[in-house]
Amino acid sequence: MFKFTGKVLSLSAATLMVSSVISSAASLDDLVKAAKAEGQLTTIALPHDWCGYGDVIAGFKAKYPEITINELNPDAGSGDEVEAIKANKDNKGPQAPDVIDVGLSFGPSAKKDGLIQPYKVSTWDSIPDSAKDAEGYWTGDYYGVLSFQVNKDIVKEAPTDWADLLKPEFANTVALAGDPRASNQAIQGVYAAGLSSGAAAGEAAGTAGLDFFKKLNAAGNFVPVIGKAATLAQGQTPILITWDYNALAGRDTLKGNPPVDVVVPKTGVVAGVYVQAISAYAPHPNAAKLWLEYLYSDEGQVGWLKGYCHPIRFNDLAKNGKIPADVLAKLPPAESYAAAVFPTLDEQAKSKEAITKNWDAVVGANVK
Repeated sequence: MFKFTGKVLSLSAATLMVSSVISSAASLDDLVKAAKAEGQLTTIALPHDWCGYGDVIAGFKAKYPEITINELNPDAGSGDEVEAIKANKDNKGPQAPDVIDVGLSFGPSAKKDGLIQPYKVSTWDSIPDSAKDAEGYWTGDYYGVLSFQVNKDIVKEAPTDWADLLKPEFANTVALAGDPRASNQAIQGVYAAGLSSGAAAGEAAGTAGLDFFKKLNAAGNFVPVIGKAATLAQGQTPILITWDYNALAGRDTLKGNPPVDVVVPKTGVVAGVYVQAISAYAPHPNAAKLWLEYLYSDEGQVGWLKGYCHPIRFNDLAKNGKIPADVLAKLPPAESYAAAVFPTLDEQAKSKEAITKNWDAVVGANVK
């Protein structure tokens, strides 16, 4: 049974926001037809080397060639995605995103601000309740843990924990993979450093993380550049704090030039869940719903796993033998994730506020 929240058949602005339930396989066919009639999907902040998105997007295009994907600002952070919705409320042109893929804390805030609309995919029941909004406004899609991606040509002995980053041998080497005033990945990196210091979850860890980066910056070890695989390879940011799936994908992309270590720290192992949502002002709402259907299908979920992300339906896929053995073989050993913690929404919200509001005053490094 396919269960959708949101009007599918009518394309008028007045009726698209009306809730309805579609209860047969034929209704999925209707969704496909409506999406093809719209003919376009506008995404934002989906770099092709992030979480296997290059292949995931290619898979959607191959399945639905009638739908053109307009990709906005691949390097945008979660905050930028939300701002793009706000800035384009009255714009049905190519700069208005249909869907967003943001850090967990941004889902509830976007719902509260009326920026996203509800939709429940057909695989809804196999998604853990803790990783989705009960009304379908946002849905967890994948997760990873913060790791250190290390250029072994420059860094001969990789750090094994957060405290190691303060050592003098790591002068001018450490960077975040985003601006901690806007990027969820960077915010969680600061938070993880705070947890590693022994601070309590939530605001305390956020504040402790700021103190850690203040010390890192004062020591001359922090590089105020948004780090990427390219900056790591060039030696500009030899140690990059990034999600494990980005680090592993970057390692594969560089193909040993330079050789790369990917280290899951011993402490402060923070797991980050990202969420999908549809803009309340989506110019192509049916294409957006079809995009979510694809992402939460077995095919879409395995696509993320191939990009080293743990898809939200991982346990369901594993139980039903849907994960190819060669894909499982490429994943890091399970023991690296034994100490992982999943911050609650409240903990994320409080730490995010502490970090984004106080980064400039406490750390004083303009990351760009």
